[in-house]
Amino acid sequence: NGSFWDDMSDGTNFNATGGLISVIGSYKIHTFLTSGTFTPNKAGTVDYLVVAGGGGGGRSHGAGGGGGGFRTATGFSVAATSIAVTVGAGGGSHAVGNNSVFSSITSLGGGYGANSSAAGGAGGSGGGGSRGGAIGAGTSGQGNNGSLGGTLSGGGGGGAGGGATNSPSNNRGGNGGTGLANSLSGNQMYYSGGGGGGGYQDDGGAGNGGADLGGGGGYGCNYVTGASGYIGTAGAANTGGGGGGNYWEGTPHTQGMRGGSGIVIVRYAI
Repeated sequence: NGSFWDDMSDGTNFNATGGLISVIGSYKIHTFLTSGTFTPNKAGTVDYLVVAGGGGGGRSHGAGGGGGGFRTATGFSVAATSIAVTVGAGGGSHAVGNNSVFSSITSLGGGYGANSSAAGGAGGSGGGGSRGGAIGAGTSGQGNNGSLGGTLSGGGGGGAGGGATNSPSNNRGGNGGTGLANSLSGNQMYYSGGGGGGGYQDDGGAGNGGADLGGGGGYGCNYVTGASGYIGTAGAANTGGGGGGNYWEGTPHTQGMRGGSGIVIVRYAI
């Protein structure tokens, strides 16, 4: 057709069912916000984006959760059979995010943000460490490491576009790592940013999430004695962003924030 080769032997173009379907330009796009099935009518090739659920933030001197694993490629071969699609949920407080799967492609859930004086969890991107605890490791090709916390603060969670930054002082939470841009949906969107770490109010407070740089990660909590409303934010839905860490385990700051759910996008030329 002047742009790509098409199989004319049976007079039927490649097509498929499953997910939310849209047509933009010369592409048909299947977007899975929840788990489902992608069913091609014949063998062919597709482009994909598979983003896992982000890790949850820590709850006490809490670190930010890591962004969900980010995998994308073009020209991926699929057969004429039903293909299960799993969209991973974000991890709850101090919990690893859930994997997302398309065919043989698996993106790993983001690592959890650490609780007080503990290490962050490993995952697609790693969660931040808290109060001297080790960072969580990211997975090569899917994300980056979390960062170290300060004496009283949590580090940031890693993002698909870059590692988190260490807490810049004893009391300030580390910033979450940046997300990565992708345009398979038809619009440029950012995915898999890390969550910000929790911090104390006297020294700047909470770390910024990867949302500041488009990744969908949550902000960390800034502790203020006796105050309410100083809670971190969750990773944005269907971005794989890591959840923000909370500083204080008592009321009202009882839990780290949930990571954002993942997403799977499949497209092909029509």
